[in-house]
Amino acid sequence: MKLIINGFSEFQTYIGKELGVSNFLKVTQPQINQFADATLDHQWIHTDPVRAANGPFKKPIAHGYLALSLVPFLWEEIADIRNVKMLVNYGIEKLKFNQPVAVDDEVRLRVKLKSLLDLRGITKAEMDIVMEIKDNAKPAFTATIIFLYHFNM
Repeated sequence: MKLIINGFSEFQTYIGKELGVSNFLKVTQPQINQFADATLDHQWIHTDPVRAANGPFKKPIAHGYLALSLVPFLWEEIADIRNVKMLVNYGIEKLKFNQPVAVDDEVRLRVKLKSLLDLRGITKAEMDIVMEIKDNAKPAFTATIIFLYHFNM
């Protein structure tokens, strides 16, 4: 069930707590190919299944930044932050890619609220995130993401 947060004071009650876990999302070869087209990164370990079958991972892997780009979508599955005029992606700290996401792997996001600051009406939320790969003990990546929420007054 999606977490509903209606404003800063409600958000504050979750500092230091896990906010939730998203559903699993399958990463497909068409997604990988579209990401390659969008970023002009057509390295064979991503886009050539035949060659990748003989490579180090035995099948194509998603771009690390493709996995990272799934964070906003998966975050939306976890929480519904209401009364927001605008949300801004502000930064990423301590990003570490731990394990490649292979084609047809399923990933999900686990989020814990690290800190929340009121910056004169703008809420700075720092969240520790882990992208988990189904049936894999090692996560795809870990990071602290920072969002700026502009709540309606």
